[in-house]
Amino acid sequence: MATYTEPPRGVTHLLPQTNRLRAQHSIIRDHRARREEFVPAAHRIIRGLLDAALDQIPYEPRDVRTPVGRIYHGLAPATPVYGVSIARAGDSMESELRAMAPETRLGKILIQRDKVTKLPHLHYAALPAGIDRGHVLLLDPMLATGGTALAAIGVLLDHGVPEEHVVFVNLLSAPEGIKAVHDRHPAVRIVTSSIEERLNENAFMLPGIGDFGDRYFGTDVPA
Repeated sequence: MATYTEPPRGVTHLLPQTNRLRAQHSIIRDHRARREEFVPAAHRIIRGLLDAALDQIPYEPRDVRTPVGRIYHGLAPATPVYGVSIARAGDSMESELRAMAPETRLGKILIQRDKVTKLPHLHYAALPAGIDRGHVLLLDPMLATGGTALAAIGVLLDHGVPEEHVVFVNLLSAPEGIKAVHDRHPAVRIVTSSIEERLNENAFMLPGIGDFGDRYFGTDVPA
């Protein structure tokens, strides 16, 4: 029998706001932070997020014999776990997931916003076979308006993934984005390290971090 109870709908799991986590946020939010400071601090937060996200999937009993001949009554994932990154910023989270759970199979979704309409458009999706039979960690550091997240969740649903099997993992979430996701998909769980104050008129989060992808990959710095 699985030792897992499906959480209530509309759940957002916020990481404990420890001094250590706030110190890492102080690095990545600082507009003066160099890339060699920004990337390691972001990875430390991502590891905590992925640990919390992996705790959201179902587990079943697994007994193992220890080196001294005793039985340890442990657990193992009850279903396969898949990681799907929303390119390009979501690619920053893949390496940590590979290191923590190397058996995880990975997929990718590319969604871009139309510069005029601001609506998201799907350009590419490559998902592992069998993804409809497991739980999916959907990876994107930012949840702002929720438009990209909703489009990506729609891709997963179109491939047969049950809504309640999706865990959306991000560093920063705006209240507007959380509401948009849970209004449309109440069974999707969100795991985040910060719930921001709000969005400004340009849909940037406050206090925010700027463009995570540019800062992580170094494309905010002139060549």
